[in-house]
Amino acid sequence: MRALRLLAALLALAAPLSAQPAPQPAADAARVRLGTALSADTVTVGDPFELRVRIQAPAGAAVTFPTAPDSASAVEGLDPRRDRTTPGDAVDVTAVYRLAAWDVGTLPITLGDVVVRIDGAERRVPLRALQVHVRSVLPADSAQRVPKPAREPIADPGLWWLQWLLLALALLALLALLLLLARRWLRRRRPAPVAGGAYAAAVAAFDRLDGMRLVEAGETGRHAALAEEILRDYLVARLSEADPSHTSVELRAALAAREEVPQERLHALLDLTDLVKFAALPLAPAAATEAGREARGVVDAVEQGIAAREAREREEAEARAREERDAQKRYEEEQRRRALHDDRGERAA
Repeated sequence: MRALRLLAALLALAAPLSAQPAPQPAADAARVRLGTALSADTVTVGDPFELRVRIQAPAGAAVTFPTAPDSASAVEGLDPRRDRTTPGDAVDVTAVYRLAAWDVGTLPITLGDVVVRIDGAERRVPLRALQVHVRSVLPADSAQRVPKPAREPIADPGLWWLQWLLLALALLALLALLLLLARRWLRRRRPAPVAGGAYAAAVAAFDRLDGMRLVEAGETGRHAALAEEILRDYLVARLSEADPSHTSVELRAALAAREEVPQERLHALLDLTDLVKFAALPLAPAAATEAGREARGVVDAVEQGIAAREAREREEAEARAREERDAQKRYEEEQRRRALHDDRGERAA
């Protein structure tokens, strides 16, 4: 439809459109013809469209078209004007304006005059009654639509993760406290080891270790490590200073004051088994067998030392009890002699 309208407007330029007689020079009656056409009669807001202004004048005429509309007007020029010349005997020039409208309704297109100069005479052809209809892009019932109420502004979350971090730290502290209390409670409920049972259990464990025949199987390091574990269990059960969590250094420091412990033998055995367990020291079968025997020997030595100390303590306790009984007898005898002497003195008087 637009193409048909444009074609009709261009064909109409062949006849004089709005032709107005120019002032005739004394020697010539010049004729100037003007034609205008829009690429669309109705456009939407912001939709580009074209305006074509065509001027036909006698040969030798100079045509000056106006510039694009002002940017402050409702119809604004988008691109610079383009001029196209049609070859022929007369002057035939078409100016193409690319425009856009920014309001609705029927809007005027404000352009200046076309200036035509012929043989020194100037004629101005006004471009008036140019207009375009602009329709709205909104739906027909937009006035009946009620916008949704404004939402509440999004609150700043801030350091939201800080409270979760503090809560996690508090839970970890509570868990650590519960574990500590549970460990103490278990230690208090641990039954006290039976002295005689500890030595018998160690002897039985050494016998089971020998029955495993680890040295013959090539597991010499395991044989020495297990023998040292049996020794540790025995020391923890028999000596209050020893603790299952002690390292070798801590165990030697804890038992340094116990006379029942053969310190040099224990230190040498602990040093050897530490190298086996933590440095993967290879052991010859003879060395592994000797380590097992040495562990059993340390257990025997400690048990003998404890027995000797306990026997000595019993003897000392019995000696102190005898001395106390003798002293009590002497005191009672002395009291009887004094009472007898006083009684005789009173009778003599």
